[in-house]
Amino acid sequence: MGTFQIEGGIRLKGDITPQGAKNEALQILCAVLLTPEKVTINNIPDIIDVNKLITLLGNLGVKIQKNGLGSITFQADDVNVGYLETEAFKKEGGSLRGSIMIVGPLLARFGRGYIPKPGGDKIGRRRLDTHFEGFINLGAKFRYNREDHFYGVEAPKGLTGADMLLDEASVTGTANIVMAAVLAKGKTSVYNAACEPYLQQLCKMLNSMGANITGVGSNLLTIEGVESLGGCEHRILPDMIEIGSWIGLAAMTRSEITIKNVSWDNLGVIPSTFRKLGITLERKGDDIYIPSHNDGYEIKTDIDGSILTIADAPWPGFTPDLLSIVLVVATQAKGDVLIHQKMFESRLFFVDKLIDMGAKIMLCDPHRAVVMGHNFQSQLKATTMSSPDIRAGISLLIAALSAKGTSTIQNIEQIDRGYERIDERLRAIGANIIRVE
Repeated sequence: MGTFQIEGGIRLKGDITPQGAKNEALQILCAVLLTPEKVTINNIPDIIDVNKLITLLGNLGVKIQKNGLGSITFQADDVNVGYLETEAFKKEGGSLRGSIMIVGPLLARFGRGYIPKPGGDKIGRRRLDTHFEGFINLGAKFRYNREDHFYGVEAPKGLTGADMLLDEASVTGTANIVMAAVLAKGKTSVYNAACEPYLQQLCKMLNSMGANITGVGSNLLTIEGVESLGGCEHRILPDMIEIGSWIGLAAMTRSEITIKNVSWDNLGVIPSTFRKLGITLERKGDDIYIPSHNDGYEIKTDIDGSILTIADAPWPGFTPDLLSIVLVVATQAKGDVLIHQKMFESRLFFVDKLIDMGAKIMLCDPHRAVVMGHNFQSQLKATTMSSPDIRAGISLLIAALSAKGTSTIQNIEQIDRGYERIDERLRAIGANIIRVE
């Protein structure tokens, strides 16, 4: 396993461009299975999770042509659905959370889809009920092998449109159901649908392929089924989670950084949430400029003077993927904040590592933590730590870059799953970070 060695306490300076959005890429790549025609996708991030999914598509028989940096053309005109029942697929599909989203397109086009229990971050239980209940509503038969945790849905006579109310606004669940419904007979309505920009991008791409989806951007999607879809060209949005990570990095290291081409219109409440922590953000065209916070940053209180609470919520609420970043940034703020992670019960369990570095954090329960900021009066101390998941990993990396001394982060494959060439890009703006294999 690789490690990062980081010399902290260095102020950074320069421009950094966000990669393509990981969470959008995982949806968009699965959608290429819906058509035998060529689909070209641009701004694909070069990260472990996405590359694993591309390899999986290739093993299914999808033709893959690399056009240049971040651009690939896919053609699923000779898909080997039988691969889904092999031991190789069970091992491969089980190593990637995003593999669940191949089921909807395969079910819609080939009448069957199988998947082992997907892997991914160890951040608590991540249920799949929403996905499979949606498929059942569309007429699929469901089966589950408890011995090897293997899921299957089959609809040999095709799917039929239906009205459904999702039990939760699951992003991947909504994506899977939409991809299944676009080729179903008749009309499907999906209420309590997720409406994240990634899901909007998927719907726009499917419409450009010939699908008929209305209500995009709302929590009520209506899908009129079509007989077939054609090819298209699609560009993935910049990764909002990476953008939030760079905002946190700039504040914690008191650095002057410009984040380029961020697609401001798709950032939602992310800028305003960081401003609540006292961080100065300036919009310059489609860039975010963060000046060096020489005097620190002060957490705002609620209107009545109560302690600020930052909690995650379905879009347009604050994304849970950035709560770890907010938490680490708050350790050097002036003031206190309550972090409430509602969606995942294990995502805050990395705070012990920050406490070891000198942060003042009280973990109330698996979902809530109170952070009492140092206001840079006490610098975090360097240490050796291990990355438990993607978002905790980047948070620990930000902490290490702000800490005094040399830190070591182990298990950096977790960070590489979501961040493209992060050490190279950080060195380009002045960071002292070395990858040791």
